[in-house]
Amino acid sequence: MKKNFLILIFAFSITLTFGQNNQSMETKASKPFILGVIDEIYSKELAEYRILNIYLPAGYNKNDTVKYPVIYLLDGSADEDFIHIVGLVQFFSFEWINQVPKSIVVGIANIDRKRDFTFPTNIQDDKRKYPTSGHSEQFISFIEKELQPFIESSYKTTHEKTIIGQSLGGLLATEILLKKPTLFNKYIIISPSLWWDYGSLLHQNAAFLSENFPQQTTIYIGVGKEGLTPTKIPRVMEVDANLLAEKLKGGKNVKVFFDYLPQENHGTIMHEAVSNSFKLLYPVSTKD
Repeated sequence: MKKNFLILIFAFSITLTFGQNNQSMETKASKPFILGVIDEIYSKELAEYRILNIYLPAGYNKNDTVKYPVIYLLDGSADEDFIHIVGLVQFFSFEWINQVPKSIVVGIANIDRKRDFTFPTNIQDDKRKYPTSGHSEQFISFIEKELQPFIESSYKTTHEKTIIGQSLGGLLATEILLKKPTLFNKYIIISPSLWWDYGSLLHQNAAFLSENFPQQTTIYIGVGKEGLTPTKIPRVMEVDANLLAEKLKGGKNVKVFFDYLPQENHGTIMHEAVSNSFKLLYPVSTKD
């Protein structure tokens, strides 16, 4: 009888302890995992509000004197490229790697990328297929006159500015480079859709190739094994990207890196290319 009583007490104590732990687990509040902040800006140039996903590096403090370079990411929605590119920026800026300086990342969330990333085309089929296209001039004005001033007034930034764009985003980054090169110091252009408007951007004059262009500018162009473009007259994306790289060489203050990644395609190239670009744009000096 005594033995049975002791077993009953032991079983009750286990049940009570488990019940307390289970209750503790159920009532313990979970916390959100915060990767960055979400800002919103009204654009007069675009006549709409735009969402900005912003990553602030470890140690960022608005009250201290430390300032940070800014990386502007096209296709920067949370369900696009923002999260994995921020991961690369954080990784390469870890103290034990120290390849990329700690940086602010500004992901520009999309509303209509075909509208924002393309200039007017002379191809009638593309006009019908993409009826909202052809308004990159307004989007570039948004970046220059509204977005960059907003970021520089709201966050602690240096004058170092990088843009990352892939596909139609690469087309836009190329257009900015050729038409308004001083907007950024570094250009990461991946699989650019240079087929747009019969490849007319490849014939655009490059202002930064002139002798008196003062700004140090570094350009990375990455392309995978991507094949023919979605055009009636076939073009090869690898060839177009290579033509662009050759076109951009020769400036006194300009350095161009061309990177062919045959193991990647148009859908898979973004992460690997950005990783490669960081290694090339921010070379680590080796010690003997």
